[in-house]
Amino acid sequence: MPRLLILGATGACGVLLIREALQTYKQCTVIVYARSPEKLPEDLSSNESVIVIQGQLTDQDALGKALEGVDAVLSSLGPGAGHPAGTPLAKAYQDLLLSMKKHGVKRLILLGTASIKDPNDKFSWAYAALIKGVATFAPSAYAEVVAIGETVEANGDGIDWTIVRVPFLTNKDSTATVAGYTGDGKVGTRLSRKAFAAFVLGEVEKREWIRMRPLISSP
Repeated sequence: MPRLLILGATGACGVLLIREALQTYKQCTVIVYARSPEKLPEDLSSNESVIVIQGQLTDQDALGKALEGVDAVLSSLGPGAGHPAGTPLAKAYQDLLLSMKKHGVKRLILLGTASIKDPNDKFSWAYAALIKGVATFAPSAYAEVVAIGETVEANGDGIDWTIVRVPFLTNKDSTATVAGYTGDGKVGTRLSRKAFAAFVLGEVEKREWIRMRPLISSP
């Protein structure tokens, strides 16, 4: 019976991660660590398999409590509109990785975008335009995502991390995915949030992308 810690759980992708976890594992414990847990849907906050811990990402004591006995950390944290400068999420990931090592938690699957580069990427006009657009019109968000990738790479020794890079997210009712890299002729530019959640929960067991940065899309 896995024990999963979900970060970013009150956002659209985070809620779907919780639902997918409960559906995938009929017997599991889902730890929700959130600044504002009251934002969780009532059916999840009252679920006997869900444990809610309120806390900030900067609160090492509360975060350490949330990490106790955890098999994997699943994160949908990411910058939103009006994201502040200074890459606070990257700093939070640095603290998280240190705390994971302290508590013996080895698995981390987190949300990223194509702004995080991978050596297997090839040139793609579509993705070059997307990344340029984000860097131009949302520079703080772009800097944050890039910094998250660099932080995980630099501080992830001893951690089985997977950065799941996503394109435009939609609310399409589909869990099908294609996984690869930019410019490979397979991966598109849209992905349903349900598909992101399904891919992440599948990777908990499959472990096909350890210390890798797959780019996923809907078929």
